[in-house]
Amino acid sequence: MMINSTAADANLPQDPSEDFVRQAIEEKFNVELKIVYMPLGTDYVNKLNTLIAANDTPDIWREGNVDGGNKLALNGVLADMTPFVSADAMPNYFKYWLTDKEVKQFQIQNQFLRLPMPFNRNVYRSYYIRKDWLDKLGLAVPTSYEEYYKVLQAFTNNDPDGDGRKNTYGFSTSGMGSSIGLEWPEFIKNGLTFASFIEDNKFVDMQTDPRIKQVVDDILKVMNEGLVDPDWFLNKGTNSYDNAVQGKVGIVLSNDKAFAYDSNPASLQNDSKALNPKADWEPFNPLGQTALRTAPLPGPPVLFSKKTADKDPEKIKRAVQILDWLASEEGFLMTHYGIEGKQYTRSGNTITLNPQAYQEDIGKKGNFLDIWQFFTPATPEALGLEVIDPGETDRDREIYKFVTSIPVRNNIGTFIAVPEGIDLGAFRGRQNELQVKMVLEEKSGAKWPEYREEIMTKYKGKMLFDAYEDQIRAAGGIK
Repeated sequence: MMINSTAADANLPQDPSEDFVRQAIEEKFNVELKIVYMPLGTDYVNKLNTLIAANDTPDIWREGNVDGGNKLALNGVLADMTPFVSADAMPNYFKYWLTDKEVKQFQIQNQFLRLPMPFNRNVYRSYYIRKDWLDKLGLAVPTSYEEYYKVLQAFTNNDPDGDGRKNTYGFSTSGMGSSIGLEWPEFIKNGLTFASFIEDNKFVDMQTDPRIKQVVDDILKVMNEGLVDPDWFLNKGTNSYDNAVQGKVGIVLSNDKAFAYDSNPASLQNDSKALNPKADWEPFNPLGQTALRTAPLPGPPVLFSKKTADKDPEKIKRAVQILDWLASEEGFLMTHYGIEGKQYTRSGNTITLNPQAYQEDIGKKGNFLDIWQFFTPATPEALGLEVIDPGETDRDREIYKFVTSIPVRNNIGTFIAVPEGIDLGAFRGRQNELQVKMVLEEKSGAKWPEYREEIMTKYKGKMLFDAYEDQIRAAGGIK
């Protein structure tokens, strides 16, 4: 099995007797596992492709190539999953994680070649605002773009930190010195939901839609008034986060569930309070009840080796049984929380964690459960379970409740792959270059129709999106 670890520093114990998940699997399914693991990324892809090229293809693996296995399908490397995967063979997988329709939508080349991964259906994308600044200025949390705009003005002009100086701004983001980025509320204001969606039976890419013209003009409006961090374009890494911590800006965006948790030692809340005990960050949606992103889709799939399926189908059958166990309540609890009575206790469907025992028995032994969690996300609610972390505060739970209540837009329904012959990097690079030119040089979105025509023709954007639509249509997402 070649799988991805969910944390870069995770390692399986050198002493197999310390790995209770491996022991459970090997005993339960009468197998001996050979696990190759590393984080998804370039090294993972290179290692996988090297194994395949050497005819040493893993029996099963998590795909890492950007095409989701399409080239491997064309080259006859992948097994037909029809004899192995069904609701009977994988009852837990189909009961708790994916529907038969979703599995069918995820296929390529009109064959059953890919097993979509269980995935986190929750969305944590939310803007965060300095509530203590709002309170000082007598303002409510904004629930519309108009209110948000007025807050930007107040945070910039009305001395929200009370130091008597004009040294604060409303919003910050990171352009990495190369793009306008995708965090501006002005995208959502103009109907462009992160990151793509179906509208009027057509695929819409938020970054290249004709409405970018108005997005640019709206961004320029807040820039020209000096309402945003003046260093936003050059911000890299944690720069915008650091500016928020230091009290230079009052609004930022995050996709991290624990971004402002009390129980997260490295949260925005705790880092800010270390400098200013009055700092109080609260999640909010500047567009009211408008979705901030589309619903998640499964990530890179699990694939089976045709060579193994042809020569030793029992291996694939056993692997399917293991995957379904990982998707079961028993497998989920063991791989995410440890052993009942040691790392957690249970009362009915309520799981209460013991963080100290977890750290001692798992964290100090390479965080090895981060590797075994490759197949299922940390969403116990999918199995009807409630998890109590004693370290979380009531405020943390209120944040979770709010960010998971923000509406999401329907997704495109299937994984889409870049077709051969299109350089997605060059396409996005030119797109970013032209958008930056409009914002920083031309100070206008007027030329976007002309610029868009260039990237849609010279950089094959039309061909790319037509191919996406064909894939979505084949999956039933477009009529």
